[in-house]
Amino acid sequence: MKPTLLVSACLLGQPVRYDGQAKPLAERDWARLRRDFTLISACPECMGGLPTPRPAAELRGGDGAAALHGQATVETAAGEDISAAFLRGAQACLRLAQAHGCRQALLKANSPSCGTRRIYDGEFSGMLKDGEGVAASLLRQAGIEVCSEEDMAGLRAPAS
Repeated sequence: MKPTLLVSACLLGQPVRYDGQAKPLAERDWARLRRDFTLISACPECMGGLPTPRPAAELRGGDGAAALHGQATVETAAGEDISAAFLRGAQACLRLAQAHGCRQALLKANSPSCGTRRIYDGEFSGMLKDGEGVAASLLRQAGIEVCSEEDMAGLRAPAS
C-alpha cells in the first residue's frame, strides 16, 4: 500500500492561489508522485474560509510559528488582519493529514500558509526571509515532515 502525501492543491493544478491561478508541478514530478504516493489535496487558505481570488497576504512580525502563538499576524497589503482564517486553515489541514495518516507533506514554497523554508518579508516588497508559513509550521510541530516543490528530493518514497 502506498503512503499518503498531503500536497498543496495549487501544485496539483487546482486554481486556488490568491490570484486564482495554479502552480502545477512538472509532468516528471507528477509521474513520480503518482507512482509512489496516494495524494491528498489541500489548500489551507481555502480551508480557512478565504475566497479565490483574494488579496495577497504576508506574515508580519514573525513567521508561521510566531503566528500560531499570537506573536505575528497575517495581513493583506491594505492592513487587513486575516490571521484567524490562516489559523483555521492550518488546523483543518492538520486534521486532514492526520485523518489520512500522512507523515509527509509537499507544500508550495514561499507561501504564508505553506512556505517551508522562506516566506515573503511582510512588507510586500517581493523580498523573502527565512521562516515557514502557518500551516507548514503546524504540520511540522505535529511531526509531519514538510518540503516544497523546490526540495522534493526530501520526499521519502517506500523502498521498492
